[in-house]
Amino acid sequence: MRRLLKIELQKLLLNRTSKILIFTSFILPLCVILLSAIKINFFGFFTLELGELGIFNFPIIWHITTFFSALFKFFFAIVVVSMIGNEYSNKTLKQNLIDGLNKKEFILSKFYVIVFFSLISTLIIFILSLVLGLIYSSFNEINIIIQQMEFLVAYFVKLIAFFSFCLFLGVLAKRSAFALAFLFIDLILEWIILGIVTWKGNFELAQNVQGFLPLTSMSNLIKQPFQRIAMTKFPGNSDIVYDYSVHFDTILIVMCWTLIFIYSSYRLLKARDL
Repeated sequence: MRRLLKIELQKLLLNRTSKILIFTSFILPLCVILLSAIKINFFGFFTLELGELGIFNFPIIWHITTFFSALFKFFFAIVVVSMIGNEYSNKTLKQNLIDGLNKKEFILSKFYVIVFFSLISTLIIFILSLVLGLIYSSFNEINIIIQQMEFLVAYFVKLIAFFSFCLFLGVLAKRSAFALAFLFIDLILEWIILGIVTWKGNFELAQNVQGFLPLTSMSNLIKQPFQRIAMTKFPGNSDIVYDYSVHFDTILIVMCWTLIFIYSSYRLLKARDL
């Protein structure tokens, strides 16, 4: 595993574009989260301080930071599809196989990079959230701090699944632009399926069906926190109550999709004559 990971890291770090995208995927969400902790004065008319909304309180901070950080995953998605696109365009895939790397090891090397960067991203979010929480949170008891840290697990699983999907699309399309196009086409198709099932049946059934689809199931891992923030400010309003928890069955669905994507990438590559 270390050998395969080292090979892929060398390829990425020697590519200037990949280094910029990787750096951006790590730094940009950190900057956004850190800037949200700063008081912003709008020309003396009013001061905006998001901390006053309680978004840096434990345990809600785990939900907030993982949700918004996941929005920036598209930067590293470009790196993933580029890894495959460059292998085809530069003929390095065939050269790697000639040098003794089999097709299974080739796919595993890409997957190890995905897991590696997903783990680093999760650790960074954990440290940042912990520091911000300890500084700004009104609740610093250890039993409150460790509550709902399952959002970090969901974040980690979500990144691996999404990047594995990008890996599969990269192998399928062979070109980065086409792979990203297929990604957005799948998103549109999932909403079309939602509309068709809603039209034929009911909205609740449609949501259950859509929940088994790849991008929607990944999205369901960490649901939007806006209603939860509103609930903390207006606890008596039952109209805004919703289920924001991380569910094991959703994690299981997403992990199954991850296995499908990685195995399909291998079978697709194995079936091709390079």
